[in-house]
Amino acid sequence: MDNIQITGIRCYGYTGYLPEEQVLGQWFEVDVTLWLDLAPAGKSDAIEDTLDYRTVISTVKHLVKTSKFALVERLISAIASNILELEQVTQVQIRLSKPAAPIPDFGGKITLEVTRTKEKG
Repeated sequence: MDNIQITGIRCYGYTGYLPEEQVLGQWFEVDVTLWLDLAPAGKSDAIEDTLDYRTVISTVKHLVKTSKFALVERLISAIASNILELEQVTQVQIRLSKPAAPIPDFGGKITLEVTRTKEKG
């Protein structure tokens, strides 16, 4: 199956377990892989035969900027669910990172990854 990868979506949001994370916020980085049929656009060269990935970028940015969930697991699930509502997308993989998680003596980043498939029916 064909896919489109969108990497490096970086935005500021307010999801986090600690109260200060929901008040002060922090940076998030999101990578998205979308599975869909690219053959029609490959033949027609028409944007209406593919997915305009600007829609995905703005969806991710909106959810990160406006959500105030306690857990990043909830945020990543919301992103995946919203993207799967797009007609062309059959499966989505999301990688969400907190590059500066507020954990004492930890300079790394925390990354979650989920893969979700559209239910048939």
